[in-house]
Amino acid sequence: MKGEQIPYKMLSQDAYSTWLGIEILECEIGRCKVGLTIRKEMLNSMNKAHGGISYSLADTAFGFAANTHGKYAVSIETSINHIEALNEGDYIVAESVIENVKNKLGFNIIEVKRDEELVALFKGVVYRTNKDWLE
Repeated sequence: MKGEQIPYKMLSQDAYSTWLGIEILECEIGRCKVGLTIRKEMLNSMNKAHGGISYSLADTAFGFAANTHGKYAVSIETSINHIEALNEGDYIVAESVIENVKNKLGFNIIEVKRDEELVALFKGVVYRTNKDWLE
């Protein structure tokens, strides 16, 4: 399977990302950009988006980009810094570019933005398995 097709296959099998309304905006080997709109059921008790929403979007971008290299890749460590609160109706985008690829590990920083405004910064380490993605 071509690497840039893998994220589309992953999304088609991912009930959680589908429920979130995540859409793939751009995808190529080592890079994936995804977006979603904040909905009412994603808000916390302060009427702001739950932090898990921006985390989930960034984690999805991270996973999709990591898997474009053709091998199953899974996160082994992640963290996020929430910089700005998000509101219902906001459209946010996360772009993952795999900057540093080693044989088994990949290191990545993903920016989550509302328009051009940085709203969260996600860091992740991915482990690359020996298992190939098949059609």
